[in-house]
Amino acid sequence: MRPSTLRSHALIVSITLLAVAAIFSLLRPEPQAAQLQLTGRTMGTSYSVKYRPGPDTPAPAALQTAVDALLAGINRTMSTYDPDSELSRFNRMRSTDWVPASASLLAVLNAALEIGAQSKGAFDITVGPLVNLWGFGPEFHPDRIPLEADIAAARARGGHDKLTLRDTPPAMRKHHSDVYLDLSGIAKGYGVDRVAELMAAHGIDNYMVEIGGEVRVRGLNAQDMPWRIAIEKPSPGERSVQTVLALSNIALATSGDYRNFFKIAGRRYSHTIDPATGWPVDNGLVSVTVLADTSMRADAWATAFQVLGPERGMTIAERLGLPVLFIIERNGQFEERVCCAFQQYRQQEIP
Repeated sequence: MRPSTLRSHALIVSITLLAVAAIFSLLRPEPQAAQLQLTGRTMGTSYSVKYRPGPDTPAPAALQTAVDALLAGINRTMSTYDPDSELSRFNRMRSTDWVPASASLLAVLNAALEIGAQSKGAFDITVGPLVNLWGFGPEFHPDRIPLEADIAAARARGGHDKLTLRDTPPAMRKHHSDVYLDLSGIAKGYGVDRVAELMAAHGIDNYMVEIGGEVRVRGLNAQDMPWRIAIEKPSPGERSVQTVLALSNIALATSGDYRNFFKIAGRRYSHTIDPATGWPVDNGLVSVTVLADTSMRADAWATAFQVLGPERGMTIAERLGLPVLFIIERNGQFEERVCCAFQQYRQQEIP
């Protein structure tokens, strides 16, 4: 065969191979990013979603739009800071007749009343008037200690016996016209759960959803390891890690009295109000972390345990089998107490 013929044959083979390679390149799916992240603002705080996309996962921009729309809807339902929210409208009503309730609001209210009963009233969504009175709600005023008469009046407005729910048709009813509900101790957790459901609906099997410190995880992170969640050391004015947890397929919430407080005459007044006394809690429990099947339950129980304190709280945690970490401050030192297999979630080595 002549050299020119050989060159032509070689050229044809090369072109053929390039064409085959191009076809395979088109047929082969693009490699997925190891891990992506969405961030934004909601419920007066920030949110973060880390996830490992699958082959049919929407583009990040589309997923971000869906997350923002979902959280905006929850805020329009449950915010006490939005005067037009479903909850705010109910709080303003003076009627004691049945009022139609959305499915999402009714689900959260049912869970809140259940946990309120289990915690012997420590978790109380009718504590809103006391929260506002102490200056930790939407009704802003300078830090001050309320009058005892005002505390007694606000306490009289509360109590789960003053609210009744109905599933069919879905509705809610006050038993006193001035009942005021505050879902700040459970709504963020509910939002986390709804975003987690959205991730699962889009075929995402590995994710971490966080809103204002309330967390839910599924699957594994980009290193095919459980998600590493840091628990903050409860020190005002300091950002450091108390411990790190390695989690999969579980939810977490932490409540503490070391960030949102004010001081008068050297005494610290926490944003967590004890419904039984009408005063900010002062039981030595500076931080509590709860693990549960849903972030909504973890969120509510973290608040309940903060009110209950370490002794009563540990008794209930043991009865319900809830993994918890209590951090108690004694003479400027932190003491830990754990319950119900919490220790197994710790990541011992912190690189």
